[in-house]
Amino acid sequence: MFTFLHTFHPSSILLNLGPVQIHWYGLLICLAILAGLFVANFLGKRVLTRPELACPELVEGVEGFDLAFWLIVFAIIGARLYDCLLDWSYYAANPWDVFKIWQGGLAIHGALIGGASVLLYFYWKKHYDFWLYASIIAPGIALGQAIGRWGNYFNQELFGLPTNWPWGIPIDVARRPIQFLSDQYFQPTFLYESLGDLLIFILLFCFFIKEKNTKIKQKIIFLSYLIAYSALRFGLEFIKVDSTPTAFGLRAPQWISLVVGLGALGYLIYILLKPKNLESKI
Repeated sequence: MFTFLHTFHPSSILLNLGPVQIHWYGLLICLAILAGLFVANFLGKRVLTRPELACPELVEGVEGFDLAFWLIVFAIIGARLYDCLLDWSYYAANPWDVFKIWQGGLAIHGALIGGASVLLYFYWKKHYDFWLYASIIAPGIALGQAIGRWGNYFNQELFGLPTNWPWGIPIDVARRPIQFLSDQYFQPTFLYESLGDLLIFILLFCFFIKEKNTKIKQKIIFLSYLIAYSALRFGLEFIKVDSTPTAFGLRAPQWISLVVGLGALGYLIYILLKPKNLESKI
């Protein structure tokens, strides 16, 4: 695979069908969503059919599809808006480009905010068990990220610093930052993140199916996802070369990762130290 990555020059276009173009990015995002839904459905059926966990009818019922639909819609909206805010000057001058999601520009932090907002709405308005559904969804999110990151490869975006390593990926001159115009090969940060997300998925999935389902377990799964992904993203941002706002030497995604990761870690430590006090709380 490494030899292939080093020699292959990807194109963002999968198929040209006259005036219609099918992009690799769009296809991979669709596959990521389907994979996430498949995993969530599989895990959900293992627990939601148990009467003591509430809402068993949602496995096959209309409301279950309703939740999935709005999660996807607001995750995509949140991902796009978040990315546009990071490059506001460009999108303010080119407002129609906001809708060109096939060109890239879906930020996972925005997707998490959008999806969490929907889940909180269903918790407050329809009394869904927030932690139960968050634990069901989290492994699928990680798998979806592992698949979706390959869209960055075909779009030749979000790559890392120049490298001479045998798995460095070639980047077209037009895609290179001006300070690296003379460099040909760059770190495949999409691959590093994809493999990291795949590992997170495997660990969460195995923990979900092997351990007895409890409220503490549900919280551990979702919080562990937030901690693990935040750590992965924080580290990889050090070698990325794309333009993004910075403050005090850290990039915007690193600050978001710090807030999310440390917040989740602090809460995880708290519930592990005092689990009985939080069994009935969100």
